[in-house]
Formats: sequence, C-alpha cells, structure tokens
Amino acid sequence: IVFWSKNPEPLLDYLDQLKEKNINCYIQFTLNDYVTEKLEKGVPALNRRIATFKELVGKLGKGHVVWRFDPLILTDNITIDDLLRKIKNIGDQLEGYTEKLVFSFADITSYRKVKSNLEKNKINYKDWDEIAMEEFAKRLAELNQRWNYELATCSEKIDIERYGIKHNHCVDDD
Repeated sequence: IVFWSKNPEPLLDYLDQLKEKNINCYIQFTLNDYVTEKLEKGVPALNRRIATFKELVGKLGKGHVVWRFDPLILTDNITIDDLLRKIKNIGDQLEGYTEKLVFSFADITSYRKVKSNLEKNKINYKDWDEIAMEEFAKRLAELNQRWNYELATCSEKIDIERYGIKHNHCVDDD
C-alpha cells in the first residue's frame, strides 16, 4: 500500500495493525516549507511534521518513507535561493532518515484551481522556464553532495539526469 500525504501523523496509530496483518506500506510524505508564505494552511508546524517523519521511519524502517518537496513554487517572495535554503533545512534534519527526495516544478497554468487560489490571495507566481529548472537542478545536485539522497522528479519532461536527478513516476514502481 502506498500512502501519500502532507500530514500522515494520524496513520501512526494504525501502523501496528498493518504490521499484524502483514500489510507492507510506504509513505510518500510531502514535506514542504511554505510556512512563512502561508501556502499550505492546515498542516502541522514544520518541526512537528519532521518529528512525524522520523517517527514513521522508526516504525516502518528506512526506505519506507519518501520525502517529497512538491511542488516547487516560485513567487515574488520565493526565489530559487529560498527554495534551496528550505530544502537544505529539511534535508539536514532528515539525514539518516530517508534516502530519497522527489520534487516537481509547479506548473501553475495547468491547474486552474491552484492558479485561481494564488490570484485570489494576491500571490504573484512565476512560471518555471527551462533556464530556471536547469539552475535549480544543478544547485540541488551540488547541495545533495552533503546527504547523497537519490534525487528524482515527479513526471517532469525536462532532462536533468546529467545532474544525477532521475525521472520518476509520482508513485514509484520500486
């Protein structure tokens, strides 16, 4: 079973039942840091989500919890530098708890509801172009030298494998 959540904390109470029934699972944990920008309302505080991530790994084992920083959003107030700083903060805290980071570049124009919500809240988003994606990929790969996570995209068309970033399905076959 694959669980995919921004807040899998409630699942903690049921992991023992899954184990008793020999049901294996892994969790795609979308752990972003858009706290300052208030882009993800209704999720617990960042430190609590990181603690939940670690607790899930403690119960399920390393390799059963995949870190997703998804989507990567650019706005007037969020730059590539900001995103990398946010990823570094989380990545440093998850070191030893995960082996993989999956990300995608926000394609706002493809999602009318997201676009509408951003505009309604007066958030000026910026579309990712190939130059920005390349810059981000290169710098993320450099940052990853400190952790050596497997880096993968969620169904991105851009070829950034030369930076050691794999093409991935949003739900990984492996």
